Amino acid sequence: GPIRLRMVEYSPGYLAVNWCVKGHMLLCLEGKLDTELEDGRRFTLEPGQSYPVADNAEPHRASTQTGAKLYIVD
Repeated sequence: GPIRLRMVEYSPGYLAVNWCVKGHMLLCLEGKLDTELEDGRRFTLEPGQSYPVADNAEPHRASTQTGAKLYIVD
């Protein structure tokens, strides 16, 4: 199926308003990205760190206080 590759920059203070259920592979290139799962767990990605999430696996949303630049495969 189709795969989308993209570079995304989030500005400081970004907060996603909706929960996302789409699968992604994220790689943090710059800044810090905070990810909150619907069950309350939280994770922070810093440059060089990555994580995968499968479609419909764990609803998640992102935020950043400092801004972040990501490479995303979905």
